[in-house]
Amino acid sequence: MKIALHTLGCKLNFAESSTYRRGFVSAGVQVVPWSEVADAYLINTCAVTEHSEKKSRNLIFRAHRLSPWAPVFVTGCYGELRREQIEAFPGVKKVFGAGEKSQIVPEVLSCLGVAGTGKSAGGEAILEAYSSGDRTRAFLKVQDGCDNFCAYCTVPFARGRSRNIPICSLVRQAEEIAASGIKEIVLTGVNTGDFGRSTGESFLSLLQALEGVEGIERYRISSIEPNLLTDEIIDWIASGTKFQPHFHIPLQSGSDVLLRRVGRRYDTALFASRIDRIREKMGPCVFFGIDVIVGLPGETDELFEETYRFLSDVVRPAFIHIFPYSKRPGTRAASFPDQVRDSVKTDRVQRLEELNVRLQADFREKCRGLRETVLWESSNHSGYMEGYTGNYIRLAATYDASRVGKLEETVIQ
Repeated sequence: MKIALHTLGCKLNFAESSTYRRGFVSAGVQVVPWSEVADAYLINTCAVTEHSEKKSRNLIFRAHRLSPWAPVFVTGCYGELRREQIEAFPGVKKVFGAGEKSQIVPEVLSCLGVAGTGKSAGGEAILEAYSSGDRTRAFLKVQDGCDNFCAYCTVPFARGRSRNIPICSLVRQAEEIAASGIKEIVLTGVNTGDFGRSTGESFLSLLQALEGVEGIERYRISSIEPNLLTDEIIDWIASGTKFQPHFHIPLQSGSDVLLRRVGRRYDTALFASRIDRIREKMGPCVFFGIDVIVGLPGETDELFEETYRFLSDVVRPAFIHIFPYSKRPGTRAASFPDQVRDSVKTDRVQRLEELNVRLQADFREKCRGLRETVLWESSNHSGYMEGYTGNYIRLAATYDASRVGKLEETVIQ
């Protein structure tokens, strides 16, 4: 039996799809490339933007065209938000919602007539998941869902309320990852810093427990809200731990007017204080990746300039993740009257992209001559291999298979 998987969207989706893949392989099902004819298709969808929904929809139709007789299974955010619509698509056998992901592997195996274990990883409320297949790093899902209900966001509707996997289970999974030879783990979730909602544990306790896993030499936190990045967490990470000087923090807007309007739980003063605290404790060469949404409803030229100046003069990140606002049906922001024209969004995205290029160059120059540790990756790029330093600067060296997956000290050029 053959199954083809396709994954769209976030690191969380990729961690979950990797877990489904392991379940199918352990049951003797061959996982084949998406372009091949298969006996079944599983599509892990995304709905963060209108374009994501369209791409998810097209993939479902494409799978049916490839093998009209093969059942198509759908999961992910688009599946949760548009379930009834998708169930009517030709070829779709079943749509698995946010609370049904643990059923995916056993139900697909049953449909294919393959004897499986009867269950997949994790409980009903939250699927345990981590990525595999990469020789250098794995994405470990620690949390899912969100309780914030920001005005522009569908995530609480698509992934449910905030909940987490117990620390003991996450330590066990980290040990499994270490046993496979992987040296770096990236902690991932929808609202990662909100860890503990369903178990009463704390995010700091999770970090401290993972620190003790033998074989894992580096950790990163994929994303954390600024209001959840406490002094205690910052000070502990900076005390000499396996957690790297690399922070991915969503800003969304540098205007306090817009932050209040869309329901963010911080202002620019708090955001700046988090950046300052980290630099104070860890030095100037910390990598900050900052999420920004361009063209939120009500973003006037003056409010956009506030965001631009906040990024260029105050935060000065190493990288800006730029997203043009996409109106999502069912969210409060979709009904706001002062929507920004697409042409204006495009112009503002371009300005931030130009700023991003300058900030990236400034960060690289600031770190030039710094002695850092790089983890070499397995891909051979025309005789060269690449890897990331602890502060997320990408370096290259002559390809040497014996150095893949190893940490080496080097000087940033």
